[in-house]
Amino acid sequence: MEGLLQLNTFSHHRLLQPLLFHQKTLPMVKIPTGFSTIRRNCGNMERNDTVDFRNVDSIHEQESEMDWELEFLGELDPLGFQAPKMRKKREQSSRLLEDTDGMDWCVKARKMALKSIEARGLIRTVEDLITVKNKKKKNKKKLGKKDKISRKSKVLEEDDADSDEDIELKGVNPLADADHLRRTVGMVAGGMFEEKKGKTMESFVQRLSQFSGPSDRRKEINLNKEIVEAQTAEEVLEVAAETIMAVGKGLSPSPLSPLNIATALHRIAKNMEKVSMMTSRRLAFARQKEMSMLVGIAMTALPECSAQGISNISWALSKIGGELLYLSEMDRVAEVALTKVEQFNSQNVANVAGAFASMRHSAPDLFSELSERASNIVHMFQEQELAQVLWAFASLHEPAGPLLESLDNVFNDENQFKFILDRDSFNYNEERVVENDGDLAMEESSGSPDLNFNRDQLGNIAWSYAVLGQMDRVFFSHVWKTLSLLEEQRISEQYREDIMFASQVHLVNQCLKLEYPHLGLSLSSDLEEKISRAGKTKRFNQKMTSSFQKEVARLLVSTGLDWAREYAVDGYTLDAVLVDQKVALEIDGPTHFSRNSGFPLGHTMLKRRYITAAGWKLASVSHQEWEEHQGEFEQLDYLREILKDHRA
Repeated sequence: MEGLLQLNTFSHHRLLQPLLFHQKTLPMVKIPTGFSTIRRNCGNMERNDTVDFRNVDSIHEQESEMDWELEFLGELDPLGFQAPKMRKKREQSSRLLEDTDGMDWCVKARKMALKSIEARGLIRTVEDLITVKNKKKKNKKKLGKKDKISRKSKVLEEDDADSDEDIELKGVNPLADADHLRRTVGMVAGGMFEEKKGKTMESFVQRLSQFSGPSDRRKEINLNKEIVEAQTAEEVLEVAAETIMAVGKGLSPSPLSPLNIATALHRIAKNMEKVSMMTSRRLAFARQKEMSMLVGIAMTALPECSAQGISNISWALSKIGGELLYLSEMDRVAEVALTKVEQFNSQNVANVAGAFASMRHSAPDLFSELSERASNIVHMFQEQELAQVLWAFASLHEPAGPLLESLDNVFNDENQFKFILDRDSFNYNEERVVENDGDLAMEESSGSPDLNFNRDQLGNIAWSYAVLGQMDRVFFSHVWKTLSLLEEQRISEQYREDIMFASQVHLVNQCLKLEYPHLGLSLSSDLEEKISRAGKTKRFNQKMTSSFQKEVARLLVSTGLDWAREYAVDGYTLDAVLVDQKVALEIDGPTHFSRNSGFPLGHTMLKRRYITAAGWKLASVSHQEWEEHQGEFEQLDYLREILKDHRA
């Protein structure tokens, strides 16, 4: 009993007295529990009572530090101190937040944020924001019993008048501190989550890009079958996206082989071509998250792809993105293709070259190697492949000396050239792009290298030689003589194909008469008249005036010169000319230049060369140089400067 009495910290006189509570005189003491911080009203305690307030404060401070961490992690109910009715009301108003807090990723994110906060020494600041606590001065003088009681009463009166908070702020702007803290925590958390997001995406792509590991041939074959059997571009992308997500979640081994990736992109592009999907639809399709992910994985898989895979991917990108998208991706294709040019067959050479040309994307190093490779296998080229590769070199105005030399050597007999009237056979070689990974060289003919050209193939080849300035070549002379058979074919002004062909042949014939009259290869008068009449029709050849051309033309009036606009010279139309001085001004927009290098394209170089050969002094205003000059005064000075050297 004596031991038990010693444990009693209250005298028996105090125990017998009734406890009288008064709201204005009772301090608020926080009692930390395992679930929440509960506030209790306690009676006044005498100084001689044996309760050690320093120990209570120490325990309270330690428990409070634990409480805010538990609340931040969602393991402690921050509303536990409120009455049940009020707590229920607050809980109903934040039901969506409750669902979010219960998600695993949210808890993990909070734990990560907590570790980052601890590492950066922001624990105290965040603790003050989440759990409001009393701030006590370190060097505080001891107060007497009456002073202490009166001070506690004063604090409680301020609490009742203001709010439930029992913190005392002097000379501090709490809103400013809170904003600063939010910005600080936001910067820390934002940087941390961006870093985590980047690492997660990097590991995700690495997981998808482990093509050299174990493989499941059956899974790869099944996926390839699903891709090939999909009827629309959307269905192909859906199949690919589902597989990508499955691999990202741990599917192993991955069926996303380089072959299947290349096949998926090719089938998407081919299905777009099948339904003649509009350019705007293609661009919107290309900007989808799933499509961007597929293209990104394809770029990672490029080094593992075969020559056929690189060919399929480059062709697909040209059809999906056109001239507007995939700038860096085509640079990547050129870089990888350089390392595998020696493995290219004739079809690969034609498709890769055609893809770069249709996108107006220059790749001089790649085209130099393609010319060498094509010259080595020139006898394997089919008619359409040959027409396409020559058109590609001419479009980008890339030199093709080795290829042209080989053509002269292999096809030096005019009896090797035949002309067919099959108009339907003219389609660029895209349709021959295959989904398999095999070597097509075995399929190619190794017999007599005779060439059976259709009309449009002959037109493209002739135009290509004219652009490259190589019309004195043996191969060109055979092609051009074969065109004499066109006298037997009617050229209608009602069909776009006829008009485009007639325009090409008309320009080539004009170049022959102007630059190579000694060759005697110009068309007969009857055929020339037929071609000229169809080539000059405006049914499918209406000239569109851009805003850039209108802006320059408006300032030309300020030069005080007598300019004539839209002046025709043979098969060309000049933007503005001074007829009496024979000065021509060409206003060249973006379509006249390579999209990545800014060099003039083949059709622009042919026009400039022809107009100059016709005796005109030619000046050119490019949109790149025009945009460097701001304001009408600078632009007008620029016009006068470039015209100064061309006027008589």
